[in-house]
Order: sequence, then structure tokens, then C-alpha cells
Amino acid sequence: MKVIAYGAHAGDKPLEPLQITRRDPGAHDVQIDIAYCGVCHSDLHQVRDEWGGTHYPCVPGHEIVGRVSAVGAHVTDFKVGDLVGVGCIVDSCKHCEECDEGLENYCDGMIGTYNFPTPDAPGWTQGGYSQKIVVHERYALRIRHPEEQLAAVAPLLCAGITLYSPLRHWNAGPGKKVGIVGIGGLGHMGVKLAHAMGAHVVAFTTSESKRDAAKALGADEVVVSRNAEEMAAHTKSFDLIVSTVAVSHNLDPFLALLKRDGTLTLVGAPATPHPSPEVFNLIFKRRSLAGSMIGGIPETQEMLDFCAEHGIVSDIELIRFDEINGAYERLLKGDVKYRFVIDNATLAA
Repeated sequence: MKVIAYGAHAGDKPLEPLQITRRDPGAHDVQIDIAYCGVCHSDLHQVRDEWGGTHYPCVPGHEIVGRVSAVGAHVTDFKVGDLVGVGCIVDSCKHCEECDEGLENYCDGMIGTYNFPTPDAPGWTQGGYSQKIVVHERYALRIRHPEEQLAAVAPLLCAGITLYSPLRHWNAGPGKKVGIVGIGGLGHMGVKLAHAMGAHVVAFTTSESKRDAAKALGADEVVVSRNAEEMAAHTKSFDLIVSTVAVSHNLDPFLALLKRDGTLTLVGAPATPHPSPEVFNLIFKRRSLAGSMIGGIPETQEMLDFCAEHGIVSDIELIRFDEINGAYERLLKGDVKYRFVIDNATLAA
């Protein structure tokens, strides 16, 4: 089936309307009419081939929400009309240890929503900047938020699960002191989620101007990380710090804030490596430096249900498709609070 999409024909070309092919639904597939698609910073990196290996034409987008418009003969969990989402994963090997445990995000055969190999034309996956998508029912997610919140749900499929997974894995909750470094598209979700889990939440920012915004998101305290006195006041006090910062920086000031057995978890992916931390910062308090990448399908569903129960959505700016190239430029400047979301109805307008 032919559908209209928005994508780029080269790394130095703007995104523009184009036509792509979607497979007809197979026995276990759901076809989704996409209502909204969030804009992730990784979309920009991939479209511009900043990570290398981008296939063109490239249609990005892995924060997808919409309504089921067709189902395969053997689909049991979804029906036409259901509100659903698709995140960063559209396939995996389905039989390895990671898949068996619902950790498809760590499967060596994980297939991402765009720019990954597929038997479908043109040979690599094409994402949510499009009218429709077809996925195996295993990788579709049920949305229980009110329909009027649907646009703001879209970023939960990447930004939400990227923060939810480490917070759950390292047991954020009552009695725990949790730091979120960076108050942007990822970080603002971390503050909301950690607050809803019952943790004492400290937001770290380099900008004095973000104090009030971080408090409004649910932070109990806000620390300007460039202020040495403010940082020192929290020495050896955190159970968990999650850093969303996607630029190379010194990790030692944050490691020094951890309690014995505390963990600094990285979810931001810088273009160049962080400087190696001082080993004694780890040894003397048995601290851990870790990483985390999105989440598996069961955990993503758990995250969506948690957010629906607690009324959590992303703070968004809704844009038209013809505004996407300008939105990418604003994204580079950090000029969005806190996620762009595309109204897919404007694709055919």
C-alpha cells in the first residue's frame, strides 16, 4: 500500500513530502492510522547521517500514536478503533534470553522503527512521519489516556520509557533521593515520573532560569550544577542520579553526590565519549556508573499504564509537517519546552 510520508533524500537535504510503501497486514499485524508523532533528537541525528549508516530516503519517527484501522486474521489483543502506540521497536528475534524476558530493547536482533533492515520495501524500516504504519501485534501498545491527551502521549513512547526504565530498575520510590540531570525533552519526563513514584526529586540544571520550571514539573529541590556550593551541599546523599545530558562532560561531580552503593545512570548519548571518571570516586563508596536504553515492550506498556493512572503526559508544542525543518533547527538550540509533536493530519492537508 502506498502512503504519504515526510522524509529526507540525503543528509544535507531538508525533509519533504514523499511516497513510501507499507506492507498489507499479515496474520499477526495491526495497521495503524497515525494521529501524532513525536520528534526525538535522534530523528535529527539519523536524518542528517550524523551517526553514519543512514539509508535514504529516510522517514524518521518512533513516538507514534494513532488508531487501529485493520487487523490480521490471528490478532487477538487489538481490534479496529483501538487507540495504540508504537515506540522505538518494531521487531526482534523473539526467541533469545532478552526477548523471553520482555527485554526486546537489548535483543541483538532488535529492529528499530526506522533505518533498520526489513524485508519490506525499500529494505529498511520507515518511521512515524507518515500516514500509516503496520507492525506485528507484539510491538503495538495500548493507550489508556483520554483521547484529548493523545498528542502529549506520543513522546512517552521514547522519552517516557527512557526515563521510566532506569527509575524502575534502580527502585526509585518513597525514601529514595533521586537526581535528574538536564531539564529538557528527557529530563522533564524524569522529574514527573520520579515524583509520581514517590521519590525525593532533585533536578540539576546549568540554567538559573529553569528553577521555577523544574519545581512546576515536580522537583522537590533544584540545583544549578555550575554552583559549587549548591553541589557540595548534596555530597554523598543520592541513591540514584539519572543523567539525560547528551554532550560530553565531567561525571565526577555527580559521582561525588552518590551515597555508598549509589548509581549514576546515563541515558543521554553524546557524540564523543565522556572523560573517564576518577576511579576512587567509584571504589571508596562502591558506587556504580551504568547505562540504560529505552525499555522492552512489557515495561513500555507498564509505563503507559502508570502514566495514565497518574495523569502524566509530556509537555509539548504541536507542529504541522511543513514546520518540521524549522523545528529541527530550534531543537538544535534547545528552543522547545519540552517536545515537538507533529499533527499527522497536516500531512494530507
